[in-house]
Amino acid sequence: MSRVLASALAMLLVSSASAQGSAPLAHPTRPPAVGPAAEVVVPEGPRLQSVLISPTRRTAVISGKTVALGARFGDATVESISAGAVVLKYADRRQKLQLIPGMDKRERRVAAAEHSSPPAWQKGNPR
Repeated sequence: MSRVLASALAMLLVSSASAQGSAPLAHPTRPPAVGPAAEVVVPEGPRLQSVLISPTRRTAVISGKTVALGARFGDATVESISAGAVVLKYADRRQKLQLIPGMDKRERRVAAAEHSSPPAWQKGNPR
């Protein structure tokens, strides 16, 4: 009886495998297929791609060209370079380019008192 059951199970597996055809199995961690590709909007004009800030210099990659602070980029001068943005100064205007548009990066200011005392979890536990 068990041989008959095993044979039936084997035939069921073979028939379900052949019903799937030769379509490859999808990887289980792959995101589901989405409809037509969304149209990517590329901003016109210069695009900030990277920023490098060191103690001795500040540079940025704008539309594939590496420029330093104070250097010329087309008709503009690189006025400032910060962690997430570059300001280009034209004759009649200023243009701010951001690494991530719509995001302003600000430094977190920590009060000196936070650094002078031990953390709360250590206050009652002298070692």
